[in-house]
Amino acid sequence: MAKQNNKQTGQVRLIAGRWRGRQLPIADVEGLRPTPDRVRETVFNWLQLVIGNSRCLDLFSGSGALGFEAASRGAESVTMVELDVSATKQLRENKSLLAAEHCQIENKTAQQFIASNSQQYDIVFIDPPYQADLWSEIAQQLVEKNTLVDNAHIYLECSSKGELPALPNHWQLMKDKKAGEVRYCLFLNNVGDAA
Repeated sequence: MAKQNNKQTGQVRLIAGRWRGRQLPIADVEGLRPTPDRVRETVFNWLQLVIGNSRCLDLFSGSGALGFEAASRGAESVTMVELDVSATKQLRENKSLLAAEHCQIENKTAQQFIASNSQQYDIVFIDPPYQADLWSEIAQQLVEKNTLVDNAHIYLECSSKGELPALPNHWQLMKDKKAGEVRYCLFLNNVGDAA
């Protein structure tokens, strides 16, 4: 068997859609923690009425669990942004493995991507490394750069310890759950309520 350049820590399983049950390798990157299956299942149940034909942005893609799941479930396009080179390489290999032509992989910081991006998105996943504490900064940048469509859905994952980060006032909290160390929430970009 050919030796892999990427060390792998395991695999992530796609739960539903066209690639249901497919196992995707995960790069061995420190701090990389794929969204658990149970959490992903709940999140995509929340999004099931809006995921079809949506434009999705996965800002801290890591294993690609959220982005590829969105693509599997009928998203029109998925942009996955990841800074780590090894993780990005694995994302590109997984894209090829699935022949996921509607997925775009960007090797840059979330901030760099938002600053240079001119598209708008229907669904955005924000799941940064907890210790980086980037939630508020990223949320503010998304609003300033007009990256979200009206009534876009924003998925945010953070530590279950402590309060939610400061977020734009017009992001309306729709769902909020905890699973062990993880707190995961769904917001609506309710621009009608924007000041």
